[in-house]
Order: sequence, then C-alpha cells, then structure tokens
Amino acid sequence: MTLQSPIAHGEAPPDCPLCPRLVTLREACRAEHPDWWNAPVPAFGDPQARIVVVGLAPGKQGANRTGRAFTGDFSGDLLFATLAKFGLTEGRYEARADDGLVLKGAVIVNAVKCLPPENRPLPQEAHNCRLFLKSAVAALPDAHIFVALGEVAHQSVVKVLGGKLPKARFAHLAEHRMPSGKIVIDSYHCSRRNMMTGRLTEEMFSAVFERATALLDEGGASSQRNR
Repeated sequence: MTLQSPIAHGEAPPDCPLCPRLVTLREACRAEHPDWWNAPVPAFGDPQARIVVVGLAPGKQGANRTGRAFTGDFSGDLLFATLAKFGLTEGRYEARADDGLVLKGAVIVNAVKCLPPENRPLPQEAHNCRLFLKSAVAALPDAHIFVALGEVAHQSVVKVLGGKLPKARFAHLAEHRMPSGKIVIDSYHCSRRNMMTGRLTEEMFSAVFERATALLDEGGASSQRNR
C-alpha cells in the first residue's frame, strides 16, 4: 500500500543512495522480505499540522515493514495511543498501514528515513537525512511545536530549525525556542527498551504531549523550560 505523504516535494526516493550502509541493509531486507516496504519511510499525517513528531528511524518490523511511520511495532502502540488521548487522531490504530487511521493537527517524520543496523544510525547518516527533514519543515508552514523523540532526533531538528546544540541540550521535557520562534520539546524515545527499563513511563510520555498541546493553546508563549 502506498500512502500519500503530506510532504508534496522533498521526500527521499525509494532507492536513495546517500548512505551506503543503509543501502546494503535495504537490499538485504528486500531479498529476505520482498513483500515488505523496504525503502525510505515518508512522513505521515496532516499537512496543516501544528505539532511535528520527529522520530529516530524506521524499525525493522515496524515502518520498514509497513511503510508507515511507527506502524507495526511496540513504539507505535504507545505513540498512537498518546496522540489519540490528546485528540490528534481520527479512527483506530490497528498496526497496519491500511487501518484507516488519520492524524489531525499532527504529523510524524523521522530523523533518518531508512532502517539502520541495530536501530543505530551513524552521525553521517543522520546528517545526510537532514535535507529531507528540512524539506518537511518547509512543507509544513503551520508547524510550531516539534516533539523530538530521543537525542538523535533532537540534534537533527534543532540544527534544521537553526538552533545551537550547546544552548539546546537534550533532556526529557526540556523546551527550546528556536530563532524562528518554533519550539522543540524533548522526550525519551517510546522504544520497548526505554519502557521496559522504566526510563520512560506512559505518564512521562503523556506529559510531553500535554505540554505540546498547552503551548498551542497559549499561542506558543513560552521561552524555554528545562526539567
């Protein structure tokens, strides 16, 4: 199934050649699982989104298989349930790209578009993919709040939005106002490992989106807060 990306131009091509290591893994997955997506995963959500969720990269059994961001793996269960809690979805998430789920006021993008080995992209791979994240930001003029899931996503979105990393250090629930006025809110990634170790709880994750929606209600009138 091919989903319509909310990014009209600037998505990575199916055979993106920028990262040799990721290309090698992509080709291996295509040979092993020819019925999977096995390509850069496009953005998913509302083109008029005011909240942008920036993830790390596709999971092998998740978006690399289904072709839709965070769909089909453990992290998606928590993310989509939390988005629904705050009225940012329509329909029911059933872990399939064709389940009819729609995002309302939110969009999901990844810092790295392709599956990396062991879910760990190299710094150069994250750097290569920033051109696609930059295109996504340009294509989402209403986006104001960027929720960065994990430090790699945090670094990429801060750089794309023109911020300075020494002044914007990653921490769960930290807020960073960018030169444009857009706001980055950090969260630990909603991965199985973080949940199972207790580094992230459902309450902690919910607090991130509670703050994001509150900032929209306030008109984004907050400079910077660190917790």
